[in-house]
Amino acid sequence: MGPTSTDVNASDPSPGPRTGRRDRWAGHREQRRQELIAGAVQALLRYGPQVDMDQVAATAGVTKPVLYRYFADKAQLWLAVSEVVAARVVDTIAPAIERVREERALVEATIDAYLGVIESEPTLYRFLMHQAGHPGIHQVVAGTSRQVAAGLARVIGDRLRALGLDAGPAEPWAYGLVGFVQAVGDWWTTHGQPIRRAALTDYLTTLLWSGIEGVRRGADLPRELTRAHERIDR
Repeated sequence: MGPTSTDVNASDPSPGPRTGRRDRWAGHREQRRQELIAGAVQALLRYGPQVDMDQVAATAGVTKPVLYRYFADKAQLWLAVSEVVAARVVDTIAPAIERVREERALVEATIDAYLGVIESEPTLYRFLMHQAGHPGIHQVVAGTSRQVAAGLARVIGDRLRALGLDAGPAEPWAYGLVGFVQAVGDWWTTHGQPIRRAALTDYLTTLLWSGIEGVRRGADLPRELTRAHERIDR
């Protein structure tokens, strides 16, 4: 590897405030770290969740000692990988939630986006959900769920207020929806996706929306809005 193979964990001997050289050093280290995480993701896709550090190192094109310069152990590497996978989940679901304006379509879009992540990268999803026993990974999964639920609660709250309804149910609905879809998604991927994504999305949307619509119908609606719903239902 030539002169660049020096131990990047070694500290810069120059004292005093950060210099351009030290900034470049830190930037190089972070870039290299991200490359190794990407290699670990590829190794997971190739070998499955039981991949070992030798396979990760070989896929990343480095030796194990180089890998251990950036990650103290396998658990630390898997934590970094889980953060990358979790970010992909959020990056996929968040825009889908923000785009829709109808309440039922909101539920459908959230479910479909989540199942879409599983369908496109089932190995990474299984890794994320089934490695929660590793230090820190449980917190990553929980944090991802909270982030998705918080965005969903905000949008649901906006829809309820636009209808003149109490926005109080928005947060529990959002957390319930995320937890429900996670559980079904885990079943779906563990059993080899026995139902088409479109059909499963429709099943879950119908089930969840029936409950939400039932609560909405039982709300204390203004008289004018109640009559409007009655006219639509006819």
